[in-house]
Amino acid sequence: MTSDARYSPQDTALLIVDPYNDFLSEGGKLWPRAKDVAERVGLLDHMRTVLATARDRGLRVFVVPHHRTAPGDYRTWEYLSPTQQRVMAGQTFAEGSWGAEWHPDFRPREGEIVVRQHWASSGFANTDLDLLLKQHHVRKTVFIGMRANTCVDTTARFGQELGYHVTLVRDAIGSFGWEEMTATFDLNAPLYAHAVLTTGEFVGLVDGADGEGFR
Repeated sequence: MTSDARYSPQDTALLIVDPYNDFLSEGGKLWPRAKDVAERVGLLDHMRTVLATARDRGLRVFVVPHHRTAPGDYRTWEYLSPTQQRVMAGQTFAEGSWGAEWHPDFRPREGEIVVRQHWASSGFANTDLDLLLKQHHVRKTVFIGMRANTCVDTTARFGQELGYHVTLVRDAIGSFGWEEMTATFDLNAPLYAHAVLTTGEFVGLVDGADGEGFR
């Protein structure tokens, strides 16, 4: 799915989903599950390129983080998803741990916005993401990060329901397996996303503050 839209600082934000060490760094709790797909699609290099392009061209940058876990989380909840059960059992993204720190290449800079943490998969549900996007006049959202068929897919779907233009950068989004990538980009995204692009395709459609396209 290519895009007939362009991406400008006036109305576009880059959303980096869950850029934690546990997902993206050697030694992270979930890196062994993500490594094969990440290395074969060039995930980290493509994420770096998309982020550098957004910063160079003046796009808004938002970090959309999963809840950092603590031992007592969820214990009194009535309903837990299987994912929440696994996160609690493994203390993934544990508060105060190295795994819950940002991957060093994706740490937000001054002026970039860290959204309230989401408890399950959607970066919109029970957070301030929608409010913050609207306050910054964002109409187009561009997604990179982890994980394709959970937090990225769910947040992007929710965004489309709220009226945002949604773009997934498929080689800057990772997962735990190729079936997950197929489900996200070949089955699910064509039903809600306005564009599914490679990093190179996205970079070629980004305008700068002066309105000139990125070449």
